[in-house]
Amino acid sequence: MSDRKYRQRGYQDSGAGAKREKEPEKPAAAKRENTFGPRPINMPGTRTVSRCAECGALLQNLTDPVGQCPKCGFDLHACKQCEHFDPSSRFECNQPIPARISPKDKRNDCSLYSIRVMVEKETSSKGSQRPNDARAAFDNLFKD
Repeated sequence: MSDRKYRQRGYQDSGAGAKREKEPEKPAAAKRENTFGPRPINMPGTRTVSRCAECGALLQNLTDPVGQCPKCGFDLHACKQCEHFDPSSRFECNQPIPARISPKDKRNDCSLYSIRVMVEKETSSKGSQRPNDARAAFDNLFKD
């Protein structure tokens, strides 16, 4: 009987009695040109926008947000439009207010109000192609 504890190959194999197969060497990969330095970042641009809390319409030219949404007529100086509005916090506001302001979707005179501003990705490309350009490029592939 053998003095080996396990029968798997490789366990306590000595170099004398074991036959090892050589792995074929892999060919060297072609070297890339200009690999020095960081890679360029292809990130989309961002923009800061305000949107209506009711309909999601883009609100532009908001120097004084006391009016209404041009699309749905929602009051802009309301708790739902404020950046401190949080339904899970006390009185549904992140700021220390003495009493709950109700209703949250109507105009109020809160002194802590500031309109909610979000950072969105810029999805429209500046060099956008017309739909016919893609079709023309596809048709050019099969021309004689």
